[in-house]
Amino acid sequence: MAKKEHISETPATQLLRKHKVAFTEHPYNYEEHGGTGVSSRELGVDEHHVVKTLVMQDEAAKPLIVLMHGDCKVSTKNLARNIGCKSVEPCKPEVASRHSGYMIGGTSPFGTRKTMPVYVEDSILALETIYINGGRRGYLIGIAPQVLTELLNAKPVHCALAE
Repeated sequence: MAKKEHISETPATQLLRKHKVAFTEHPYNYEEHGGTGVSSRELGVDEHHVVKTLVMQDEAAKPLIVLMHGDCKVSTKNLARNIGCKSVEPCKPEVASRHSGYMIGGTSPFGTRKTMPVYVEDSILALETIYINGGRRGYLIGIAPQVLTELLNAKPVHCALAE
């Protein structure tokens, strides 16, 4: 595992530092297709506190970001209804990477290549600390969830389904 002082900057950490946001760094051993189950196990935190960054698109193929608990899925029907769209679907991995500028498995909502609207499952905002991708595979950051609404203007939605 990388030593903390040797973690190189990512667009996400650069943005957070620029805005003087306090965060903790949590590198872990990344496993292909391991998802939040692996990161929560490796870091010893509840998977409900690990937040997935999902790049999706509406019926007009406009990209958007959805932040969801690691142990939940997104109801695309409920999300579309919440945000006033006809439909929402996940982007193909290569499209998501093009929009965000990050590799799949390392997508952070901070410092994305394109500015996209951000939606956050409302119950995430009630947590004390969340663990969200820091812009690289095998690297989560711990932050206060209020940063999502303050820095990203994330809009609360209710679209979680139990995994």
